[in-house]
Amino acid sequence: MMKKKSISASKASLVLFLCQMISALDVPLDLSQPPTITQQSPKDYIVDPRENIVIQCEAKGKPPPSFSWTRNGTHFDIDKDAQVTMKPNSGTLVINIMNGGKAEAYEGVYQCTARNERGAAISNNIVIRPSRSPLWTKEKLEPNHVREGDSLVLHCRPPVGLPPPIIFWMDNAFQRLPQSERVSQGLNGDLYFSNVQPEDTREDYICYARFNHTQTIQQKQPISVKVFSMDSLNDTIAANLSDTDIYGAKPVTERQPILLTPTGSTSTKVELRGNVLLLECIAAGLPTPVIRWIKEGGELPVNRTFFENFKKTLKIIDVSEADSGNYKCIARNMLGSVHHVISVTVKAAPYWITAPRNLVLSPGEDGTLICRANGNPKPNISWFANGVPIAIAPEDPSRKVDGDTIIFSHVQERSSAVYQCNASNEYGYLLSNAFVNVLAEPPRVLTPANKLYQVIADSPALLDCAYFGSPKPEIEWFKGVKGSILRGNEYVFHDNGTLEIPVAQKDSTGTYTCVARNELGKVQNEVRLEVKDPTMIIKQPEYKVIQRYGQVSFECIIRHDSTLLPTVIWLKDNDELPDDERFLVGKDNLTIMNVTDKDDGTYTCIVNTTLDSVSASAVLTVVAAPPTPAIIYARPNPPFDLELTGQLERSVELSWIPGDENNSPIRHFVIEYEDGLHEPGVWHYQTEVPGTQTTVQLKLSPYVNYSFRVIAVNEIGRSQPSEPSEQYLTKSANPDENPSNVQGIGSEPDNLVITWESLKGFQSNGPGLQYKVSWRQKDVDDEWTSVIVANVSKYIVSGTPTFVPYEIKVQALNDLGYAPEPSEVIGHSGEDLPMVAPGNVQVHVINSTLAKVHWDPVPLKTVRGHLQGYKVYYWKVQSLSRRSRRHIEKKILTFRGNKTFGMLPGLEPYSSYKLNVRVVNGKGEGPASPDKVFKTPEGVPSSPSFLKITNPTLDSLTLEWGSPTHPNGVLTSYILKFQPINNTHELGPLVEIRIPANESSLILKNLNYSTRYKFYFNAQTSVGSGSQITEEAVTIMDEAGILRPAVGAGKGYSEILFATSPVMHTVRPTFYKVQPLYPRIRNVTTAAAETYANISWEYEGPDHANFYVEYGVAGSKEDWKKEIVNGSRSFFVLKGLTPGTAYKVRVGAEGLSGFRSSEDVFETGPAMASRQIDIATQGWFIGLMCAVALLILILLIVCFIRRNKGGKYPVKEKEDAHADPEIQPMKEDDGTFGEYRSLESDAEDHKPLKKGSRTPSDRTVKKEDSDDSLVDYGEGVNGQFNEDGSFIGQYSGKKEKEPAEGNESSEAPSPVNAMNSFV
Repeated sequence: MMKKKSISASKASLVLFLCQMISALDVPLDLSQPPTITQQSPKDYIVDPRENIVIQCEAKGKPPPSFSWTRNGTHFDIDKDAQVTMKPNSGTLVINIMNGGKAEAYEGVYQCTARNERGAAISNNIVIRPSRSPLWTKEKLEPNHVREGDSLVLHCRPPVGLPPPIIFWMDNAFQRLPQSERVSQGLNGDLYFSNVQPEDTREDYICYARFNHTQTIQQKQPISVKVFSMDSLNDTIAANLSDTDIYGAKPVTERQPILLTPTGSTSTKVELRGNVLLLECIAAGLPTPVIRWIKEGGELPVNRTFFENFKKTLKIIDVSEADSGNYKCIARNMLGSVHHVISVTVKAAPYWITAPRNLVLSPGEDGTLICRANGNPKPNISWFANGVPIAIAPEDPSRKVDGDTIIFSHVQERSSAVYQCNASNEYGYLLSNAFVNVLAEPPRVLTPANKLYQVIADSPALLDCAYFGSPKPEIEWFKGVKGSILRGNEYVFHDNGTLEIPVAQKDSTGTYTCVARNELGKVQNEVRLEVKDPTMIIKQPEYKVIQRYGQVSFECIIRHDSTLLPTVIWLKDNDELPDDERFLVGKDNLTIMNVTDKDDGTYTCIVNTTLDSVSASAVLTVVAAPPTPAIIYARPNPPFDLELTGQLERSVELSWIPGDENNSPIRHFVIEYEDGLHEPGVWHYQTEVPGTQTTVQLKLSPYVNYSFRVIAVNEIGRSQPSEPSEQYLTKSANPDENPSNVQGIGSEPDNLVITWESLKGFQSNGPGLQYKVSWRQKDVDDEWTSVIVANVSKYIVSGTPTFVPYEIKVQALNDLGYAPEPSEVIGHSGEDLPMVAPGNVQVHVINSTLAKVHWDPVPLKTVRGHLQGYKVYYWKVQSLSRRSRRHIEKKILTFRGNKTFGMLPGLEPYSSYKLNVRVVNGKGEGPASPDKVFKTPEGVPSSPSFLKITNPTLDSLTLEWGSPTHPNGVLTSYILKFQPINNTHELGPLVEIRIPANESSLILKNLNYSTRYKFYFNAQTSVGSGSQITEEAVTIMDEAGILRPAVGAGKGYSEILFATSPVMHTVRPTFYKVQPLYPRIRNVTTAAAETYANISWEYEGPDHANFYVEYGVAGSKEDWKKEIVNGSRSFFVLKGLTPGTAYKVRVGAEGLSGFRSSEDVFETGPAMASRQIDIATQGWFIGLMCAVALLILILLIVCFIRRNKGGKYPVKEKEDAHADPEIQPMKEDDGTFGEYRSLESDAEDHKPLKKGSRTPSDRTVKKEDSDDSLVDYGEGVNGQFNEDGSFIGQYSGKKEKEPAEGNESSEAPSPVNAMNSFV
């Protein structure tokens, strides 16, 4: 269905008002219709007896109605009275008084009747009374002689006028007499003195009566009052008595209160509903009594209660029946108190609950007229037909009267008539006309065809479709002639046919068609909408400072819709430009030639189109010729001599004298204010004015104690603030504004929390700031409920229905009265959890990881709150491949708004899932729908959990693996692919093997010895292959007895973990060239002396690498120093180092994309003092070295002899048992070490190693396999190098490297091992 609502946008209020003037019940005047009274005079019509009497009566109808009048219940024949005429085509009477007629002769009750062939409408009874302003009756007024402290009443007794006069007391100078708690005027006009004082003596107490209707004022004769003080009275008595008489007047005696009005202890008062209730108590006494009011058995309605006349008058506005009761006034002073009880009864003239409304029916339709009113006492309802009591009116078979309702059934054209409902009681009456018009009319659209609407983009567009028809037509809107019907939230359809586009965009442009149809036909009308681009000033005029007699130009470049014709207007100081040829207005600029001082000011560029308007301003400051360089520019001095003048309640004029500009013109002045009453010491921004202005009219708020200060601003900066001005306290007043941000949101299902932003202190406009909080349920014929609160910004209404809309308003008030009527906002009472779960939940599985869920929306009435969306809970029950339950982890997806479907991503393949759907509002979630079970299909598996290659032999490898962590289905097989990689990193052909899914290991045989293989392994389901895992391994060398460890991709060596099942496969590889896989440099070691260090390392990778060494001071940001290593040696000596310094070093290989080792840090030895003698030149040292050399020579001879005799020491035994094929003879040209061997070694020991052979990569030796070290062969634990790289402190022979066992390799912490490992 189309979305309909009442038009409420403020921007469109005028347009909508015009639209509402033609609603579906307003019959076009070219169609037959009964009369309707459109204008009439008020019921109680008091006229000026000096002017003509005009009694209005206007009506419309088809045919045009005729008019007649009754006067005092009988026909008034205007043709027989020459003073009375009726206006043409109207029922308005004009009684000519100014040409001899007397107004008193035309007093009476008048009623107008408008009649045509379809019925008769009647006006109210109009009571005509001429106003009266009689003179005061003459009376002789005696002077009033009163003793000081006594009470006094000066009676006014004004003449009885029509309407009653307004009374006030003044003196001969027409100045109002001052009033106070002691002296005040009563409601009857009398002037009451609670006690008189000597200053009350005067002879010109004058009572005035103002008759507003005739604009006349009547004056009573002056009243004289003479007050005798006790001192003067005693002096007079003393002068007339002898000294022996002891007599004197008593001093002023204090008196307890007595009531001057009303008299007695009780009285009664009757007031009508909706009127203002005024109760008065005035008391005499000395000291002056204070009046207090209470309501017995209840509270005064503080939201409608006011105290006037110094609390002597209690005023309750807009009284209702609930205000009936006993009101007590209490007058009290220090001597006692007196009270009076006023019994108040509130009656009510009739007031409408439902007034009858015009009814347009087509033949055969049914309808009702309802007339409901209330009052106290309950009013009587009576019906009239065409002005005649319905009981004696012509019968109509389609009509049935049922109390306050007339029911029409199967009406025909003759049923057309005008019906009057009269509701009356002893306090008044209500009369309403409503016609029944029976018509059969096809639809018609009253809006002109092809009407063009133009709006600016991003603003509302309202397209009118005023219509009429009987029966009432249905309205539909289409875009374009053949477009689809308009629906959705982007459009609003109003009951009067108007289409609203809240935010029109460029694509909203086009033709819109309004279609009105009923059973008698269909009609359509097209209107056009054009959405224009907004007008913008893309380059605004800028602030200019120009020297006198120079030239200045302001730019104003605009961008506008190409179809709109803009006009550009320039203003100076918000007025037209001077009529001066020096001002040149161009297309997009304003140029001023030969600038003078009077050109100083603000220039504004205004751009207007037929749809919008924009403006921009800039200030021009004219200065003198540029100063000499010696002039110093500075901030201006502060203004001084601040003065306040023209003090009014809401404004004051502030003037000042500017301080010195300090050679930089003052651009503007900033005015700040302090509120000494609410925020003393805090200064607020008020306004700013141009620098040429030294006075400003300031707008003020009531009830603020203002002080002002002024700050001057030039191009350099701001001056210091001026001294504060004198203080000015503004008078209190009603609040000007109401609280903002009013909201109504329930916190519980049965309450409504109304909140607002409180007014600031200065916004209160007076003492006693309070808030009147009012609310009523929307769309329910209910009265407003109100409370008065203070010092809070929240009020909670309890006992509300769950989630219903409320109209809310918050009005500010203080001791002086109310703020303007506030605007209403719509809030909602508290939400409760939704009642119903979504139904018809369906799941459509799209693929193995994605599903789509559908559901039916819940009825909005069961949401019981703001619909926020739907939540889908889903969870995996089990995997279909494993059949094992696991911890249930529920997942939640939220779909905003009123969506009825959603996608569930990230599902696991081949699994069983459950889900349910819940509706969500602001309170929470509703009940869950029944769990829905669905299953996902199979997918491809994940990679196997692991692949281990163990037990390498000459021609076989054992493979072990784990099944995929996520099979995602039923595994059908495993796929193994492998290919050889030789030591030049060439790849052989790829071989593929399919393995049954229940296998977990495999032995590959007939492989090439000493060969590296790369393996690719993945699992399969019926859907396809999963991701693969890769590993590498090497078969062991032939005849060497050294087992190559199984190598994983960067994972080191693996151990045998599982038993294997043999699977035989023969491999015959072919080769092609590939890049090296794992080149690396590791185990970088250093041996440092005082000024040099020997660097050694281990390398794995392609042969013939060119190495370099980089070094630098540790912690320094300097660039690395680089040294090239000759040949492919794996050591290098750094020379020229600084003693006692920490260095960083790293080794790299050229041509390997920046491949380097990790950094190592070493420190050189401390420097020797310069006075020390070089030990190498000392004789004793030379002798000691010779002795050591001799001992070594003797030891070598002994060893040689023992070897020739067949003796073997432990190292030799190990060498014989494990010959190392990698050790080569040392070459003299490159300084490498030769093989250590015995003289008995056979010729086989002299064979060179095979190219490409390597020691194990980690170079470790198990302790139980080799316990010998350099200690066995030399003096000391660690060997050191001389500067040429030779050893110090070791024997001249070479120790042969121990053969490795198992998967271990020899330890290499020293340069000796590094040299032995070099190939």
